[in-house]
Amino acid sequence: MSETATGPDARGPRLEMIIIGLICLVVLSAGWYVLSQQQQSLRRSPAGFDGLQVWLAANGVSAQNFTGGWLMDQTAVGLLLIPLHDTRLDVARPRPVTTEELLRQQDEYDLLTPVITSKARRVPALVVLPKWRSGMRLTGLAHPVLNVETERLEDILEKLTGSTDIAAVSADSPFTDFSYRSPEGEDLTARIYAAQMFTNADCRPVIGQGAAMLLADCPLATDADPDNQAGGRTENRILVLADPDLLNNHGLRLGDNAQVALDVLGSRAGDRNIVIDYSRDIWLRDPVSEPARERTWDDLARFFGPPFVTLWAGAALVLALFLWRAALRNGPVRPEGSGPGAGKMLAVNARARLMRLSGQDGALIREYATARLAATAASLFGPAYARHYSGEEAFLAYAARRHPEETFRMRAVLAAIRALPARLPAAEAIHQIDQLEQVLEQISHDA
Repeated sequence: MSETATGPDARGPRLEMIIIGLICLVVLSAGWYVLSQQQQSLRRSPAGFDGLQVWLAANGVSAQNFTGGWLMDQTAVGLLLIPLHDTRLDVARPRPVTTEELLRQQDEYDLLTPVITSKARRVPALVVLPKWRSGMRLTGLAHPVLNVETERLEDILEKLTGSTDIAAVSADSPFTDFSYRSPEGEDLTARIYAAQMFTNADCRPVIGQGAAMLLADCPLATDADPDNQAGGRTENRILVLADPDLLNNHGLRLGDNAQVALDVLGSRAGDRNIVIDYSRDIWLRDPVSEPARERTWDDLARFFGPPFVTLWAGAALVLALFLWRAALRNGPVRPEGSGPGAGKMLAVNARARLMRLSGQDGALIREYATARLAATAASLFGPAYARHYSGEEAFLAYAARRHPEETFRMRAVLAAIRALPARLPAAEAIHQIDQLEQVLEQISHDA
C-alpha cells in the first residue's frame, strides 16, 4: 500500500540549496583568484622573489612569503623584505588601455608610504626599489629601455628617507661587479645587469661605494608615527636595495648574487625569521605593548584538566551508552518519516495494524487489493491518468483489451477476495495475495 500513500522522500539537503552553495563557492573562488592573480604573476615572474624564499629555506635560513590575512608577532621577525612594484607611492596606478601601454607601465602593485614606514619603525626592514617595467615580466626580456624612470626612484627615496639630496645613478657598462666581503672574510662578487644605484650623503653603503650604492643603510623619514606603534625601536633606519636584480628570480643566478643574498640577509636577521612581505596593510603586532586580556584561552583549558577530565570522560561514556541502547531498541531514524505524504502513510499503517491486530484479515486483503490496483495503474499510465484507471472496472476494461488471457483470472481473484470472510487463517490470506500479485506482475510486464 505504500506505493500510493507516499510521495518522494526528502533525503538530505534540497537540490536548490546545494546549487546555491556551489554558486557562492565558485563566486568566492573566482574573486580570490582575480585578486591574487596579479600578485602571483609578479612573485613567479623574473622580477619576483619566490626563488629567494626557496633559496634561503634550502640553506637553513627561516624565510617565508607573507600576503597578509592574519596578525604576525613582530618580535619573531628578524628582517622584513618589502619589494616595491610601484614607482608612484600613494597614487593609484592608471589602467593600461593598449598593449604598448601595458608593456611600458611602471606601476604594477599599489602601495602606501605610511604603511611602509610604519612597518620599518616596528621591525628591521629592507625596501627593494623597482627597476623594470611590465614589459620585462611579460616578455621575459631585460633591456635598459624597460627600466623605470630615475625621477620616480628619487621621489621614492625622498619619501622613505626624508632627504632631498638624492640622485639615482645608472651604470655605463652592461654588467657591473660589486665586491662584497662576508663577516667570515670570504670575498664575493655581486654581478648586476644594467645596474641601478643611488647616492646620498646620509646613507651608509653596505654594497657599493658612496657615489654609487647598491645596498645602503639609510635613515627613515622622521615624520610622526600616525599609529604611535614603533614597537620600542629607536634607531629608525632602513635598508634600501637600489637594484632588485641582486635578490629576484632573474638576478640570483648571476655571479655570486645568491651567496651574497644569503650572507647579507642571514646576518641581518640572525636567528629570527625573514619575511618577504607582499601585503598592503600592517599585520604586525607587538605582544609586549598589547593590553593584557582579562580572560585567556588558559581559563577555558582549566575546565578540561583534572579533576574535570574525569567528569568529561564519564559524560562521554554515558552518551555512548545512551546512543548504543537507543540504536538497539528503536533502530536508525527513518528518512521517509519527515518526507511528503508522511501523515497519510502513518494513517494507513495505523489502520492496517489495527485491522491485523483485531483479526480482520479479510477486510485488510480487500484494502490491499484496491491499493495495488491503484499503484499498478499509476506505474502504467502515469499520474495524469492514474485516477481514472485506478477503479476496478476501468482497470479490468483495460486488461480485457490488452491482456484478455489474464482478465478472466484477475476477475476470479478479485471475486474471491471480495467473498473472503472478515476472519480467515493467515495462510489463506497469503495465498490470495500471491494470486493477485502474479496476475498484476503479468500485466505490468506485458507477458
